Amino acid sequence: MVNSRLSAEDLVARFTRLGYLRVEPPVLQPADIFLDQSGENFRRRMFITTDAEGRELALRPEFTIPVVRLYLAQEHVGDRAGYSYCGRVFRMQAGHSGEFVQAGIESFGRADLAATDAEIMALAVDALKEFGVTRPLIQMGDMGLFSALLAALELPAPVLRRLKRAFAKGQLDAASLDRVLDDRGAEDGALSGVSSALSGIDPATARQLVEDLLKIAGISAVGGRSNSEIADRLLERAEQGHSVVSAKARAILAEYLMISGDPDKASLALHALARREQIDLGQALQRFDERSGFLAVSSVDLGQITFSTAFGRDLDYYTGVVFEMTASTQPDLGPLVGGGRYDRLVQSLGAQTPVPAVGCSVFMDRLLGVAS
Repeated sequence: MVNSRLSAEDLVARFTRLGYLRVEPPVLQPADIFLDQSGENFRRRMFITTDAEGRELALRPEFTIPVVRLYLAQEHVGDRAGYSYCGRVFRMQAGHSGEFVQAGIESFGRADLAATDAEIMALAVDALKEFGVTRPLIQMGDMGLFSALLAALELPAPVLRRLKRAFAKGQLDAASLDRVLDDRGAEDGALSGVSSALSGIDPATARQLVEDLLKIAGISAVGGRSNSEIADRLLERAEQGHSVVSAKARAILAEYLMISGDPDKASLALHALARREQIDLGQALQRFDERSGFLAVSSVDLGQITFSTAFGRDLDYYTGVVFEMTASTQPDLGPLVGGGRYDRLVQSLGAQTPVPAVGCSVFMDRLLGVAS
């Protein structure tokens, strides 16, 4: 039974006592920073307006990017810093209010990546315990491991885009692998000739060019696809002559995506696959094992964790561990906590070099709605 005497303010006060400085990012944020990170498709989930100069602003749809912007405003970007927050976010959800409360923490600049991952997860578990959720179900994935595997397989660029896009949306597993690998899609006839003109252009430049042209033309979707997805499809078509994936690579990907279990069991399977296929998963696999060790000596029972190589979260900026925690008594309520590592986000928003970063958010409306 949830402790109804506690509130979101109690939770953020707990984080503050642990050294995570409380910050309050502005409710109004530049819309483009969210669209740049998650694609134009994310626009449908945002509340957007314009200022007097015509610039698009959004009611903050989440806290991570606004907190990163506050971190970038400090004098010594790259130094260690920990922030906590509590407030309302605004995101369109079918059948639900578009306004809800989040509290959470973000950690920047720590080089001990595995230890910091474990600390954030342990703090989330402890926070749930304070509210009476004593043994949450924990789902965990690792974008870093997946990226290391893709790099080792040396897959063509358009294939990498399809796989990473499907993974980030939680739409990739062994059963759907062939469909994702072979789906080059079909663009509207008026756009089909554009792909040939994109061949040889830098992918980021070509993608932005297509999105800008579609915006100018007033096209928001073709065949149910967003502008961002159309751009990716056109780039894939331009490169499709180089998109053959070998049977061996397909088999390795399929086996990888079937690995699931507690972290110890998953580690054995990952090491066995890497050893047999002579795949170097490098620091990503080492960090996975180190993280499990730190979790084992913290407040997190590894038996509560289900690690799945196919588990991802629907935000494009994650680079390492991702996780969600739900109430074992009411799993259908949805995640009470969600988070992960996003080491490239700070640089993409303005830092000169990558800055290690990891954090999590607590969905207070769901947490306070948990019953015995």
